[in-house]
Amino acid sequence: MSAVPNLRPVETGAEDDTFRTPPHNLEAEQALLGAILVNNEACDKVSSFLTPEHFFEPLHARIFEAASTLIRIGKLASPVTLKTYFENDATIRDIGGTAYLGRLAANATTIINAEEYGRSIYELAQRRKLIGIGTEMVNEAFDPDVEDTSKDLIERAEQTLYSMAETGKYGQGFKPIVQALTQAIDMASAAYQRDGGLSGLSTGLRDLDEKLGGLQSSDLIILAGRPAMGKTALATNIAYNVAKRFQAEYLADGSTLVKDGGLVAFFSLEMSSEQLATRIISGQAEVSSEYIRRGKITDDDFNRLVEVARELQSLPFYIDDTGGLTIAQVAARARRLKRQRGLGLIVVDYLQLLAGSARKASEGRVQEVTEITVGLKALAKELNVPIIALSQLSRQVESRDDKRPQLADLRESGSIEQDADVVMFVFREEYYHARMEPKPGTTEHIKWQEDGNNIQGIAEVIIGKQRHGPTGTVKLQFDGRYTRFGNLAQDAYLPERFE
Repeated sequence: MSAVPNLRPVETGAEDDTFRTPPHNLEAEQALLGAILVNNEACDKVSSFLTPEHFFEPLHARIFEAASTLIRIGKLASPVTLKTYFENDATIRDIGGTAYLGRLAANATTIINAEEYGRSIYELAQRRKLIGIGTEMVNEAFDPDVEDTSKDLIERAEQTLYSMAETGKYGQGFKPIVQALTQAIDMASAAYQRDGGLSGLSTGLRDLDEKLGGLQSSDLIILAGRPAMGKTALATNIAYNVAKRFQAEYLADGSTLVKDGGLVAFFSLEMSSEQLATRIISGQAEVSSEYIRRGKITDDDFNRLVEVARELQSLPFYIDDTGGLTIAQVAARARRLKRQRGLGLIVVDYLQLLAGSARKASEGRVQEVTEITVGLKALAKELNVPIIALSQLSRQVESRDDKRPQLADLRESGSIEQDADVVMFVFREEYYHARMEPKPGTTEHIKWQEDGNNIQGIAEVIIGKQRHGPTGTVKLQFDGRYTRFGNLAQDAYLPERFE
């Protein structure tokens, strides 16, 4: 076995051949600035992607900023008009004074090449930024904070790199109303052309889609309920339906245009991936999951399970069953999946099993949950996908006569209600009714049976909050044998009856 070499930071000096100047092109910067000073329309060619920070030479950055400002307010930017702003500039004085502005104009490129020069300056700035990230990684690895683990360092670096990769998609600052209106019309057009007329992803549940308009991109959707209400079952049903509807068109440039449905990332912090898969195939094959676990299945049942499993293999459904994930780890893994394969929906089961940073955890559980919900909402906006996060409810629900959940029942932090775009509660009256059976043979028992028949197999999804739509209750069918939710057959949907 060879000895491990001693690692030490590289110390660069005047005589060290490892010293390298950061990538830059002063001639390109001069040519672009000259083009702008000669013809202000050149600024329009680069203003959408180039900022003063992208210039290597600070003086050039200041000239670009001053010229851009004048052009933006409708004034002329030229060596003459800029002279006033740079007469007392120490840097320009060292290279011949404001006559430098005239030399820039004299050596200008044509407006036709302005965008190409701007792209070159931008590309070099991105490379310098990469060098900075790499240097910071090296320094942090050599001298980390006490609380930082190697995973923390990797996740921070990955987040920074992802932000760079998504430049132009996320974090652009203000958008003109024209751009926002175009996006709104595109969304309306997509809803008009899509089956069912939804602007968001279909849940596969008709009445719920009608109330929500589908799952909207960048929304944080909290799905809450007491144990045994069916939170995981409903979230799994929705995730399966989104993955099953996935339709994409692969374009000539290598990009993918998703027409319907989406790729699903399911973070199962409570159940193993095997348990989750068993639930899905149980519901789709209509074989009791209890019978699957105990091996009490017939040949026909097994054949159906195999057939459904084959169908599921082709679905874009990805499960991460790692326990004890932090919000930073969830974000890093979701970014990686989107970059590698695309992403349409994220499900987190469940919110209270996520961990925040060590610093927030030391401040108390309320602060930690606040960090988690803020992080989930930020991730939904960053990746432009809906996130369904399951949540437990406090025990105070059980002490009320009407056990339907309310917003105040959300556990541990008001930030869950505050940060969420949609808050939904799953409620099954049948569950509580079965535990209130009176003495058999009594009048109360007969009435109890009649009431039970009216609510058997019915679940309620109570929408307690929705930023861009109505609140209210949606009734669904629930089949406990297969832990499956479905559309409830209502009178309005039944075929016409002929006497």
